[in-house]
Amino acid sequence: MRNTIAVMNTKGGVGKSTLVLALAETLSAYHGKNVLVIDSDSQASVSSMLMTVPNLHRLQQNGLTMVDFLVARVLQDAEADWLRYVVRNVSDVDDARTVFLIPSDMQLTLFEREVSKESLHGRLRNVISVLLADARRVFDVILIDCPPGLSVLTESWLREADYHISPTKADYVSVCGLEVFRRFKALNPEMGFAENLGVLVNMKDMASPTEEDYHAWLLSNPDNRCFNQVVPRSVALQESARFHAPDRSYFAKYPGDTGKALRQLSEEVLARLGPAPAATAEPAASTPVPPKPAVPDGISNGASAEQAAS
Repeated sequence: MRNTIAVMNTKGGVGKSTLVLALAETLSAYHGKNVLVIDSDSQASVSSMLMTVPNLHRLQQNGLTMVDFLVARVLQDAEADWLRYVVRNVSDVDDARTVFLIPSDMQLTLFEREVSKESLHGRLRNVISVLLADARRVFDVILIDCPPGLSVLTESWLREADYHISPTKADYVSVCGLEVFRRFKALNPEMGFAENLGVLVNMKDMASPTEEDYHAWLLSNPDNRCFNQVVPRSVALQESARFHAPDRSYFAKYPGDTGKALRQLSEEVLARLGPAPAATAEPAASTPVPPKPAVPDGISNGASAEQAAS
């Protein structure tokens, strides 16, 4: 099944990590999907949104992050089971219990320097290819949160993932970021590249004529494959970035028009991915589906970083 999606824009500040968070929780709570979030950003933004900062720091100190996996497999050429680095029960949405995470760490930048220094780009890409091939068989959807810019690791994700989604704000600078990305994609086509699942207008000011003009301009280019649904700028989405304890319901975290936009977007994403396997739960008509009880084999069955690190 083609279900791996790199979320990428060369321009920062377009709400990419918050979008990954909201989409993962919507796919879990509303569609009953097993969703793996791979945090490939050294800032670890989506990791800190999906778990408490102390628990994230504990995972980093115990060597259980994406960086540690890649160091073992790429720099040390050692065996490492990727499932050991996956953490479950990471969302603060009580009906999104099927969101899983491979967290990140700021050391990711140093890792990429070593890859370039030792000319290990081919090995890195092969490790990414094997990881995604394995993850496809375990999870319904894999969302890869890529940092802005075009690093060696981001290029590996983009060349090995099935699809990419490009979030953008409806403004001049963000649209320029899409053009840089498009030109990069055209380089070395023989090396392969993820298929464009669509450009998503994110954080849109629905009352701004200027943003409406930029949105119309994006829609006018069929190569963008713009999603019909846009995600409006809202306080609820800004607040969603902060992990809450105790847990809250999906509709408390994403109320009103914000939640409606995210649910419609998730339906559009699933439709573009194609028919789901028969074993995957079908979405409910109006309320979240109870999460699937099965936990993929080999993943730590613990709600906290302390348990995952044990």
